[in-house]
Amino acid sequence: MAAPVVSSVSPNQGPASGGTTVTVSGTGFTGATAVRFGTKAATSFTVNSSTQITAVSPSGTGTVNVTVTTSQGTSTQQIPFTYVTAPALSSLSPPQGPVAGGTTVTLTGTNLTGATAVRFDGIAATSFTVNSSTQITAVSPTHAAGAAAVTVTTPGGTSNALTFTYLALPSVTGLSPSQGPVAGGTTVTLTGTNLTGATAVRFDGVAATSFTVNSSTQITAVSPTHAAGAAAVTVTTPGGTSPDNPNAYFFYAALPLLTALAPASGPTTGGTTVTLTGNDLLGATAVGFDAIAATSFTVDSATQITAVSPAHAAGAAAVTVTTPGGTSNPLTYSYLPASTLSALSPVQGPTHAGTLITLTGSNLTTTTGVRFGSTPASFTVVFPTQITAVAPAGPVGPVAVTATTPAGTSNALTYTRIEAPAI
Repeated sequence: MAAPVVSSVSPNQGPASGGTTVTVSGTGFTGATAVRFGTKAATSFTVNSSTQITAVSPSGTGTVNVTVTTSQGTSTQQIPFTYVTAPALSSLSPPQGPVAGGTTVTLTGTNLTGATAVRFDGIAATSFTVNSSTQITAVSPTHAAGAAAVTVTTPGGTSNALTFTYLALPSVTGLSPSQGPVAGGTTVTLTGTNLTGATAVRFDGVAATSFTVNSSTQITAVSPTHAAGAAAVTVTTPGGTSPDNPNAYFFYAALPLLTALAPASGPTTGGTTVTLTGNDLLGATAVGFDAIAATSFTVDSATQITAVSPAHAAGAAAVTVTTPGGTSNPLTYSYLPASTLSALSPVQGPTHAGTLITLTGSNLTTTTGVRFGSTPASFTVVFPTQITAVAPAGPVGPVAVTATTPAGTSNALTYTRIEAPAI
């Protein structure tokens, strides 16, 4: 009978520590007494048939020939088995990513050639590429939030583990305030979960002017400029981008505009109900008369507010409306000093109408009415200090004469009607 012949071994490589189950193929294996890897005997072997043996490799280094010995001799064919050094990992980048997976991770180390698997906590990478003996790029699989041990397996064995952290998806559950001007600049507090490590805060895709991560549940961000309307606010972290949430919309308000106010004047004591007309007046938070808050105000609609004027010194006051969209353009409201009467001439006259009376006083320019008692008289404003009025008919006796302006009604002076002389 002929000596055994070894034609192939599979696999033809394994770790230096040994322990690889190798299938040896050839002829003449019946009654085999030894299987050697180089000069070292296999840890164990089984003769399956005259053409196949399974043997467990011993420890070793480098490339050695596998031989089989029977009573007819030892095989002489050069059939190599290579001992491969176990892989080692030194770093991975980035060290974290979303639970949904999909992160391309670069693994750096040694002896990475021939890698057969990359695993994240035992879960196979979605895909991987061996770039060189010192680098592999792998795509992370889905995984629960937390730390995952990343390993590389080659014919030389499985590497040490490095930690890749799976981060939960961030969420934004509330905003305060939830509205501001289209010019931006509003400091908004975002509340939510898993906000640590945020790399971006966006308002409808527009990056916040700035932001600060206060904790895993809070971020403060400054709103960017944006057109009027609703903007979805999102946070991006290494765990991904927060999903759309109806409670995470920031409403950009247009700058309010005033076009008219009526009446345009009133007394320094205040108390005048003024109707303000304009646009984008909803949500008004203040109405100011030269920065003095209106006594009260009511937002009637997006185009109208009624406000009660506060007390103010005589003169012009700038009236503005403030909303979440900002402060409007000013319109002028005039505070008028109260009119006063100091003299009448003449101070008496007949009971019939027609006597021309001169009223002297102060702040009479805006006079809107002159009355003798409750009876209105025709009048002419001559100077800020003088009015001429035609006395109406009335009974014999004294009657109070007053002048009315937008600032109110003056003090009263007495005019006396006397009977005509009898003949």
